[in-house]
Amino acid sequence: MAEFVALNSLAPLDSLAASSRSVRRDDFFPGIWKTNVVNGKTYGIPWYVDTRLIFYRTDLLAKAGYKEFPQTWSEWTAAMKKMKSQMGPRQFPLLMPTNEWAQPVIFALNESSPILRDGGRYGAFQQPPFRRAFDFYLSLYQQGYASPVSSTQVSNLFQEFDRGNIAMYISGPWYIGEFRNRLDSATQNKWMTAPMPGIDGPGVSTAGGSSLSLFAASRHKKEAWTLMEYLSQPSVQLEFYRLTGDLPPRKTAWEDTTLANNKYTRAFRDQLERVVPTPQVPEWEEIATTIFEHGEQAIHKAKTVDQTLASLDQDVNAMLEKRRYLLAQSQKR
Repeated sequence: MAEFVALNSLAPLDSLAASSRSVRRDDFFPGIWKTNVVNGKTYGIPWYVDTRLIFYRTDLLAKAGYKEFPQTWSEWTAAMKKMKSQMGPRQFPLLMPTNEWAQPVIFALNESSPILRDGGRYGAFQQPPFRRAFDFYLSLYQQGYASPVSSTQVSNLFQEFDRGNIAMYISGPWYIGEFRNRLDSATQNKWMTAPMPGIDGPGVSTAGGSSLSLFAASRHKKEAWTLMEYLSQPSVQLEFYRLTGDLPPRKTAWEDTTLANNKYTRAFRDQLERVVPTPQVPEWEEIATTIFEHGEQAIHKAKTVDQTLASLDQDVNAMLEKRRYLLAQSQKR
C-alpha cells in the first residue's frame, strides 16, 4: 500500500467510505483497517485478512501437562521446556525457520517496538523494546526449543508434524486447509490453533491480507467503488471464504455458522482483535528480508547481539536514505 501511495497512484477513500451504507468502518477489525491508512488517509478497504498464530499438536502439549495453550511468554517457554524433556535430540517443540521475518517482528510488536523510528526514517533495532524481543527470539534456539534450520532444510513439514518431531508451527490461515489435506488421518484429531502468547497475557500479531483500492487515474471511479462496496458485503465475503479459505475482515461475517462453528478459525477470530500493522513504508519488504538475514547471523553466532542490531540499524538506515531525503524536501515546500 505504501509503495502505491508513494507513486501517487491511489485515490483516498475516506469520503467514499464515510458516506457508504455498506462499508462500515466500525465493522472491520481495527488493526486490519489501519494497514490501509498511510499518512493519515485511507487508501484501501480490507478484502480478506490473515495473521500469524500457532498450529500445535494437542496430544504433545497435553502430555507435557497442559490442557490449554499458554497465554504468556513465560508459560509458553515453560511448556516448551517440559515438551523438550520428553523428546529425542532431533525433536523440537517449535519449528521456527531462520529465514522467516514474521516471528522476530511479532515478538518485537509484543514489546511495543515501532520497528522503525522518527516517522519511518530510521531503524529502531538497537532500542530496548526490539532488543528485548530479539533476545527472546534467540533464546528459543539457544535453549533447544527450536532447531536453527531454514525452511529449505525441512524436508516435509507435514511428515515431521505427523511424526511428532515438531509440535508447534507459527503460520497463517492458509495452513488450515494444508493441515486438513496433508496430515495423516491419525493426526487429524491431534492438532489445533492458538493465538500468539504475549508478555503478560494474550499477545498481538501481524496484520496482513489483501485490500481493494481505487486508482487515482481511473476513468471509472464510480463503477469501481460500486464493485468495492459489493465485494465488501459480509455475505459476499463469506462466499469468498467458502471458495478460497481466505478469512473475511468484517466482524459480522464471523457470526455466520460457517466460521463460528469452525474450531480451527476461532483462534484467528480472537487474534484478529489484536493485530498490529507493520511499518507503512515502501521499503518494508526489503527491510523484512534484512531482519531475518541479520537474525540468522546471530542465531548461528556469526555476530553478537550488539553487532547484529548495530548492523541491522546501519543497513536499514541506508535503505531509508531516499525516504529521508524526500520527506525533507516535502517539508521545505
